[in-house]
Amino acid sequence: MADYVVEFGRDGGRVEPDGRLDAPAFHRNHEPIWAALEKHLAGSTGNVVELGSGTGQHVVHFARHTPDLIWWPSDLNQRHLKSIEAWRIHAGLPNVRSPLRIDLTDPDWCPEMRGQGPTSLAAVFCANVIHIAPWSVAEGLFAGAGRYLRAEGKLFLYGPFKRAGKHTALSNAVFDTSLREGNPEWGVRDIADVETLAQGAHLRLVDTIDMPANNLTLVFAR
Repeated sequence: MADYVVEFGRDGGRVEPDGRLDAPAFHRNHEPIWAALEKHLAGSTGNVVELGSGTGQHVVHFARHTPDLIWWPSDLNQRHLKSIEAWRIHAGLPNVRSPLRIDLTDPDWCPEMRGQGPTSLAAVFCANVIHIAPWSVAEGLFAGAGRYLRAEGKLFLYGPFKRAGKHTALSNAVFDTSLREGNPEWGVRDIADVETLAQGAHLRLVDTIDMPANNLTLVFAR
């Protein structure tokens, strides 16, 4: 079953004095996620935006492996933004920028994307977001990706998905039911519906990667 994303720091997890939060899911999934990204990002240069960075642990891990890429983490939650910045300072990596406050219901994402922020993105990465958010978040995510990705830029989506209207595992079906009972606007999304959003943003699905725990990584490109 995919990990249920909560507000980190209020879930009983450890909080360091500097505000760094620790996500158990990071320790389980960062290596397979990086393996999925690596084959598409090898040799790339430029800017990458991570949407919904949570604690900030993933972006630090990815940045260590890609010194030629500049990583821009982001989140909407203030506690998460503090943790991301604390992890950035703790890691001391020159290719991780301070987090952006991005609201994915806004197709522009944030004012910085139109000003002093990253431009002509090499990639966008987003894990475990669109199933725990209204569909408007997925719409804004793709609208922004379509606007900011450069030619041949990639969008990576990680999480649980349905194929042709069917769940890939019983555990995902149970998870989907629990999400929709908690909030009818949430739920595991169907790949076909996500592809429709991609087409509207002039992106196409170029790779579907099976991941542990019945998750997938979907890779979109211009």
